[in-house]
Amino acid sequence: MGEIKRVLLIINLLKEHSRDWGKKIETELRSRDIQAHSFFFDGQGDFKADGEYDCCFSLGGDGTVLYAARTLAPLGVPIFPVNLGSLGFIAAVHPDEWAQVFDSWLRGEAVLSRRLMLDVRVERQGKTIKRETCLNDAVISALGIARLIGLGVESLGEPGSSPIRLGHYRSDGLIVATPTGSTAYSVAAGGPILDPELAAVIINPVCPFTLSNRPMVVPAHETVIVELESEQRSGIILTIDGQVEEALEPRDRIYIRRSPRDALLIASDREGFYNALRTKLNWSGGKLTLGQSTLGGGPHA
Repeated sequence: MGEIKRVLLIINLLKEHSRDWGKKIETELRSRDIQAHSFFFDGQGDFKADGEYDCCFSLGGDGTVLYAARTLAPLGVPIFPVNLGSLGFIAAVHPDEWAQVFDSWLRGEAVLSRRLMLDVRVERQGKTIKRETCLNDAVISALGIARLIGLGVESLGEPGSSPIRLGHYRSDGLIVATPTGSTAYSVAAGGPILDPELAAVIINPVCPFTLSNRPMVVPAHETVIVELESEQRSGIILTIDGQVEEALEPRDRIYIRRSPRDALLIASDREGFYNALRTKLNWSGGKLTLGQSTLGGGPHA
């Protein structure tokens, strides 16, 4: 790891003691001759970089990491996710351990996890009206009482190839999620859990009218194209990472593809992800040792 000279702290004011932890970390960094600049985040905000940063501390929960990733991934800034909330799938560093983990990263010992992100583009009447990047998911959903909406979904592979029609959905909405986002809204809607470092994308209808419409996993190099039906009984909205919203209109087309930039997460590795899975989903069981099986049928069952 190269020398760290300038650090950004994104501090979520909605988290208890976030200001106190921000001051502690800032003071320690400055004692090491590291410039520290704080940006206070209250669920909304528009951060503008005033120079280059070698690292970003995210002080909050998973939502704070999502905001930091969308903001800083284009700049290639690694994110150090300090968890000030409940156990998170992304924010994995306990505040009492931040200095130890930070030093481990500086020595090249802590894992730097590369997480796939998605570029989302909304096209209306042939013109792009919205561009955004997400780490978790892009969700197209209905508003109001008449929630059922109609969506056509295609997948576009290599440049110059023809789109492949994946299907037509009548549902409450559609989730297009990354592996990191597989444990968010998508899993609540019956989607699969993916290893966070896989190169794949989940297409998951929300409460589909036809029960045979099931979640799909497609290669990350493909572009997912969603087209809204021309007639809709409900308003429709696009939500990015649960934080950014854009109103949609009939016949809008949404293009979702892998971003050329990955999110870089410090000490948010696969082991921490599976530890969080076991804890949050209450997965438990005896230890599996060589020559023995806790599933039954083993030599000592």
